[in-house]
Amino acid sequence: MMSDAVALKSPTALAEQIGGTHYKDLAIQHAEYCQRNGLSYCESNVVKYVTRHKKKGGLEDIKKAIHNLRLVAHFEYGEELP
Repeated sequence: MMSDAVALKSPTALAEQIGGTHYKDLAIQHAEYCQRNGLSYCESNVVKYVTRHKKKGGLEDIKKAIHNLRLVAHFEYGEELP
């Protein structure tokens, strides 16, 4: 199994995006940012949806980010947010 450091140095994997350029055009790839910062699945989704909403999903992506924040509150703090 490859270490995180080796996987992040692969220029071909980070240069490739399937289905659009809404991540590839960023200063740092969403996947690299989340991996390097140890974000959970839900936290990573929040970053993903907030980052891409203007170029891809619009208001629906904002709603998805909010839903994932509610999941973080549930899993991490045992709280149910409205």
